Amino acid sequence: MTRADEKAQGTIFGDGLNIFGGEDSKKGTGSGIGVNSFLWRATLDTLSFMPLNSADPFGGVIITDWYSPAETPSERFKLTAYILGTALRSDAIKVSVFRQVNVGTNQWQDAVVEPGTVTSMEDAILTRARQLRIDSATAE
Repeated sequence: MTRADEKAQGTIFGDGLNIFGGEDSKKGTGSGIGVNSFLWRATLDTLSFMPLNSADPFGGVIITDWYSPAETPSERFKLTAYILGTALRSDAIKVSVFRQVNVGTNQWQDAVVEPGTVTSMEDAILTRARQLRIDSATAE
């Protein structure tokens, strides 16, 4: 089997991780990360008001630490964002929101998240990603 055959067929590990650019960088999908670079930057921008716990650009996972809004100090939020692909599409981003309320001195209890919160966060990330893509196209 030739290298071209392997490339066309893929491997048991998928298409592999492209760390140094190559053909995928010509498609505008990345700058050495395993996910859509516009979604990655947009997610970091959108969640920048929350403290960052971890960010994995190769796996496409961003996890924030707990954040309490100044207007509601008795509740706190934590988000996990998953970037699921290299395309700038609505199904390439998934956000999980966790909410807790204070029930006593330093005691937190899980609480229900408002139904539209996840959709609002995903929409905000997608809007920012589209802005970034437009800005990069006009800059060239």
